[in-house]
Amino acid sequence: MAGMEKSNGAEVRFIPVRSTLYPWLVTVFVVTFLISNINATKGVQLGPLVTDGAFFLFPLAYIVGDVLSECYGFKSTRRAVYIGFAMAILAAVCFYIAIWLPAADFYEGQEAFAATLGLMPQILAASLAGYLVGQLLNAWTLTAMKKRSGEKGLFARLIASTVVGEFGDTLLFCAIAAPVIGVDTVGGFINYVIVGFVWKTLMEAVMLPVTAAVIKWVKKREDYLPA
Repeated sequence: MAGMEKSNGAEVRFIPVRSTLYPWLVTVFVVTFLISNINATKGVQLGPLVTDGAFFLFPLAYIVGDVLSECYGFKSTRRAVYIGFAMAILAAVCFYIAIWLPAADFYEGQEAFAATLGLMPQILAASLAGYLVGQLLNAWTLTAMKKRSGEKGLFARLIASTVVGEFGDTLLFCAIAAPVIGVDTVGGFINYVIVGFVWKTLMEAVMLPVTAAVIKWVKKREDYLPA
């Protein structure tokens, strides 16, 4: 119910803000995805591995997604995914408008600005589609397994949901983006998918103890009482 206060004799109402970690986690989840889309415009080479500047951020989005799914359920996680999807589209539209607007005479960074933020439509579509499908698969798999096993088997469902979500994300992204980045052979495409999938999955596997610790802390902080 709305909280009531009195000001100059008049009664005013405000909606009370509940103390929960959910909005903070959603914020991290969405902002991580937005930053990832910008970082991904930079190509990175680490020894023989060629990737993009967002390689270390995408696993974080899935880790937060795991925390949301495990602690708040599929519907709440789906809402967070949709919010991230909508904000990514809003950001892209804003970037395109800013690029389109005439640059001031004193501004010398138009080309760099456009190169960094002007994502190719096909790359943007690949990123959005991969994110949406991958995150929903991740959340659905984790929550479905939890309904079967109860509170036990956290690591098993974290690993399984990661494999399913990352594979769906990587496969869809690569299928849409491959022609744009020059991957035009079946062998090259398979390599592109495998490298991306294995790298992201390994990153999340390494972070499993951290993910489990965060989940435990969130449940404790939210006075979580399993049925």
